[in-house]
Amino acid sequence: MGDPVVEFKAVSRRDAFQRMDSELAVVLDTAPEERRVEAKENFRGFKELFARFLEETGPSVDWDKINPPPEGSILKYSEISDALETDVKDALNKLVVVKLNGGLGTSMGCTGPKSLISLRRDLTFLDMNVQQIEHLNNKYGCFVPLVLMNSFNTHDETMKTLRKYNSCNLEIHCFNQSCHPRIVKESLLPLPNVLGNKINEFNVEHWYPPGHGDIYRSFYNSGLLQKFIDKGKEFIFVSNIDNLGATVDINILTYLNNPPCTPAPEFLMEVTDKTRADVKGGTLIEYEGRQRLLEIAQVPKENVDEFKSVNKFRIFNTNNLWMKLKAIKRLVEENKMHMEVIVNNKTLDNGMRIIQLETAVGAAMKNFEGARGINVPRRRFLPVKTCSDLLIIMSNLYEMQHGRLTMNSLRQFPSVPIVQLSGSHFKKVKDFLYRFETIPDLLELDHLTVSGDVTFGKGVSLKGTVIVIANHGERIDIPSGSILENKIVSGNLRILQH
Repeated sequence: MGDPVVEFKAVSRRDAFQRMDSELAVVLDTAPEERRVEAKENFRGFKELFARFLEETGPSVDWDKINPPPEGSILKYSEISDALETDVKDALNKLVVVKLNGGLGTSMGCTGPKSLISLRRDLTFLDMNVQQIEHLNNKYGCFVPLVLMNSFNTHDETMKTLRKYNSCNLEIHCFNQSCHPRIVKESLLPLPNVLGNKINEFNVEHWYPPGHGDIYRSFYNSGLLQKFIDKGKEFIFVSNIDNLGATVDINILTYLNNPPCTPAPEFLMEVTDKTRADVKGGTLIEYEGRQRLLEIAQVPKENVDEFKSVNKFRIFNTNNLWMKLKAIKRLVEENKMHMEVIVNNKTLDNGMRIIQLETAVGAAMKNFEGARGINVPRRRFLPVKTCSDLLIIMSNLYEMQHGRLTMNSLRQFPSVPIVQLSGSHFKKVKDFLYRFETIPDLLELDHLTVSGDVTFGKGVSLKGTVIVIANHGERIDIPSGSILENKIVSGNLRILQH
């Protein structure tokens, strides 16, 4: 006889899967006829994730087998040659640019797609990406399409906005990532009353997009993958739409198009050097002879501090990824696109605990032949996740041309200052904008911390290390024209040398 505990767990898993399968079958019956094919495909992907979630126990990696990548295994950006002008057009004509556009701006107090937040000169993330690629097409006489992977949260608003680009020298395509049912943690079933919110209603309380690792299956199912292959496209550049440093890099592209060694890598992950602000970011590791991505969610609790160490794991994933289209097609069709299941625990407003099963796009790295990382300059990673990031982007630290940001040549140091706007006064974009009559001069800033009820007048200049803290119930108004250099401004507006 077998181990009764093992047998009990196996029976429990089978029972949980069968109950989920029955629930999904009932939900599918409520879908309108024209959406059943799409719904079936969504549920097929969900059931694969759910089955793996039930089967896989313990950490997805053995910590004792984890090592930093060996010296020389990660390509250095400085080692790749500058692109020859004669090679650029040919390489660009083989490229497809995909932006991950599934996120809402809720963390910054916005209700619509994050890509539609205004950044500079009233241009949005989407505007800047369109300008970048349109400029490439005009400059080189090439044909690079832009593809947006939307979620059900962002699709409708994005499609309305795309109408304004009809006159651009750019072909824009969209496809939706999958839609999966949220799972009640205790019962391992879909949320109650899910049948009362039919699949075509997409009630956000009952459904979720399963992370950007879903790109491979959804891109394939959309038909766009095959369409681009048929048109002679060979490479795909994938990045987050809110990373303003993730522009098309001609040198990386021409390296892929004419690799100095064979076989050519099917996958390149852009990594960059860690700072203390990046300790939670996924990192590249050497595991059982291959490079792969390790996310903090995969790390055993007792090893988290080691994972965060800047000394042991010195680089992190920017989520700027270059891949071969035919390799994606092969791996999807052969069902070899394996990615670790990320269990995202959430609590709804009514107190119900749920889980969302997700995957990360970079985790597929281990499936591609010759996959490796390339250590790129920090300028390739310029995300806007908070209003602190927004202040940096809107300031004179950067100049913009054709939708592309470059560090202001007047700044003496290439590093980006550390900016921390704390508390509820700076959490939402509208509140943030109210706090600044004009965006301060940050050219000589190293570090800024602002906390509490603080406002800035016109023409303020911040230099060195500046700390402004208003105590609870107090308010600080920085007068117009102020120059704060290495200063601490406290609740009673005393200005001290720092």
